[in-house]
Amino acid sequence: MRGRLLQARARVKSWLQWLLPKRIRILYVVLAGLLLLSVVPLLFYGWYVSGQSRKALETNERVLQTTITRSLAQEIRDYRRNIATEIDSLISMLQRTAAIEDVGSPQRQQSLREATEAFIRSTDNILYIAIVNPQLKGIQAGSPLPQEEPFLGRSLENAAEAAHQGMQYHGGAMVVQRANETATVMLLGVPLWQREYKGMIAALVRLEPLLRRLEQSSQWLAEANRWSLVAYVVDGNGRLVLHPDTKRFRVGQDMTGVPIVQDFLVGGRLTTVTTAFLLEENKKKIEILGTYAPVAELDWGVVAQRPTQDAFRIASSMQRSALLLALVAVLISGGIGYYAARRITTPIHTLAETTRAIAKGDFSQRVTLTSRTEIGELAQTFNLMTGDLQQYVERLKQAAQENHELFIGSIRTLAAAIDEKDPYTRGHSGRVAKYSVILAETMGLPEEEVYKIRISAMLHDVGKIGIDDRVLKKPAGLTMEEFELMKQHTIKGANIIRPVARLREMLPGIEYHHESLDGHGYPYGLRGDEIPMVARIIMIADTLDAITTNRPYQAAMELEIAIEKIQALVGKKYDPQAVDALCTAVQEGRLKITPQVVEV
Repeated sequence: MRGRLLQARARVKSWLQWLLPKRIRILYVVLAGLLLLSVVPLLFYGWYVSGQSRKALETNERVLQTTITRSLAQEIRDYRRNIATEIDSLISMLQRTAAIEDVGSPQRQQSLREATEAFIRSTDNILYIAIVNPQLKGIQAGSPLPQEEPFLGRSLENAAEAAHQGMQYHGGAMVVQRANETATVMLLGVPLWQREYKGMIAALVRLEPLLRRLEQSSQWLAEANRWSLVAYVVDGNGRLVLHPDTKRFRVGQDMTGVPIVQDFLVGGRLTTVTTAFLLEENKKKIEILGTYAPVAELDWGVVAQRPTQDAFRIASSMQRSALLLALVAVLISGGIGYYAARRITTPIHTLAETTRAIAKGDFSQRVTLTSRTEIGELAQTFNLMTGDLQQYVERLKQAAQENHELFIGSIRTLAAAIDEKDPYTRGHSGRVAKYSVILAETMGLPEEEVYKIRISAMLHDVGKIGIDDRVLKKPAGLTMEEFELMKQHTIKGANIIRPVARLREMLPGIEYHHESLDGHGYPYGLRGDEIPMVARIIMIADTLDAITTNRPYQAAMELEIAIEKIQALVGKKYDPQAVDALCTAVQEGRLKITPQVVEV
């Protein structure tokens, strides 16, 4: 068995000797190095520039889609507001003529119908109006809609139920047929109140002006060579409301199969969001970049989307050009590099040949180099260079240590200066930093994270620099307005630290240490996992110091009482894991507190 292993090892060794030359000429090494130095940076730069261009294009695309969706959403809001204003004028007429008392009265129906017909003729945005009392009796004005009469009746009942509860009703988009016209409309119900519920106004509102705006946007995008970017509108059920391509898409079409529409239905009713997703077309999955903007008043969403390959076509072309340029550079650099390599390697080759001769015992050989380069001094200066490098590295290490100590000292000084503004918080930042470090170490966090938590805790109240001293040093409890000003110190602190690149990792602890797990904290009302662990730890340390030290609004409490108060809010405000770490640190004696003193 051992003999076979030795034979296999010998065969592998012979193969390697056959594949690899015994001696690699330095000419080839230098030539390869020159090619790498010339081509690789060029190739890297090309890919870097194209990558940066892709990022810029993606940013521009996101900005464009956000601008388009928000603009269209605002136009929908404005259009809905204009319709509401027109209907308000109709309601004012009903109030002036006292017709609002009983719109179903037979004595008033003729005059009310004539006034309503005149109102419809004065506007191009309303196709049909029904004014009914709580028993759904009243008048109808506008174009007759016999084909939609059953559907309209059900919609009127839904609108009446909403109106009876004092709410406006917005029905889904639908297509109605007139004599020579097909119209896309939406049912709008508005309650009538005169000390009590008197009925409602139901209006069929034209959506053609919004459709024309979508078509104009599509035409503008086509002229701007963004023909593949399309914008459309869906309702709160994922049904299509408006689409510029009326041949392929119809009103009421189910759009829930589009991932970005699903995102809108799940949680996109309050903010504009841009995301990438895959869309299947003709049995092929296409990567799409899309944006939606909500229209909260109607529970609609405006969606814009475009294939990423169209959005980033220029960047892809740049990447191909960079590769082609690199291939050309290889050919050019090869010739120039060979000549330069020969000039560099000839003296080295002479030195190598002479050295081999001396190694064989031919001491009569001498190195005869006419080169004035540093090769002749290499052997004499190498050790000196090494010593110089070692001393230089030691100096760099010493300078780095001094810089770090200066950095920590500056932070301590800044934290102390903040605490000194208020006699009740003197030493507060230092204590919070100590508590936070103890909690982080008890939780077993890495040393790097503990360091970040320590710096974050020392700077967590840096924003108080920007708070008026009259509020900050007030000896009594704060008013609501003063408390709102005080709450700004988290954002102010983040804004102060953000420009310092070395401290950006500490921003979460500074900005979020007053958030709460249940979303009732400030400044952003974050919930659960949205709050980083560093902020959760500093939150508990900050609260612990506040409870166990004298403040204008309370006297210092015992540590046991402070822990009970913190435990009472576990899961609601405080992180359970961090609270467990606090209890463990106290039980193990790692954290002890006497009035205004911290012992670790």
